[in-house]
Amino acid sequence: MGQSHVYADRLRLPLDFDPVRLRADLDALIDTPWTEHFVRQNYEGDWSVLPLRCTKGATHPVMQIYSDPNATDYEDTPLLGRSPYFREVLASLHCPLQAVRLMRLTPGSIIKEHRDNDLEAECGHARLHIPIVTNPDVDFRLNGTRIVLDPGSLWYLRLSDPHSVANRGSADRVHLVVDCGVNDWLSDLLATAA
Repeated sequence: MGQSHVYADRLRLPLDFDPVRLRADLDALIDTPWTEHFVRQNYEGDWSVLPLRCTKGATHPVMQIYSDPNATDYEDTPLLGRSPYFREVLASLHCPLQAVRLMRLTPGSIIKEHRDNDLEAECGHARLHIPIVTNPDVDFRLNGTRIVLDPGSLWYLRLSDPHSVANRGSADRVHLVVDCGVNDWLSDLLATAA
């Protein structure tokens, strides 16, 4: 590590999306089979993923949900084609889009504290979170401090730092998770949020 950080570990970005329309696109996909997250040692319970954008040519479900740090070509999946508002949301992010996934943590499930290497804007890669459904009993922590993420909000989270999630509520927690390259547009947005 040793990287000096330009940005805070969490920034609510100055864009908001319609929680009702996000939920409608999610509901239209809810019967699609979700793929279990493959890093089993990082969680307990049900943490699963639907790919909306993946590495070009990936056909196996596990490869479609993998955010490959070395990939350079990405393509939309048929699920994104069925999701008009998700497409609108992504079109409003004027930065290079990489993997885009719906990530679901069911009630009673936990994601243990872990780090995602190089997922920090200073390294040129950012992970943006847009909560779609959540509940007051979701406990998301970054560097040991809780963050409450409201549906429709847009967040930059420096996930190369230690983070964990526990869903202690009775409803799913689903986020639209966007991995992207940091360009001038996103740098400006991060600076504005800071």
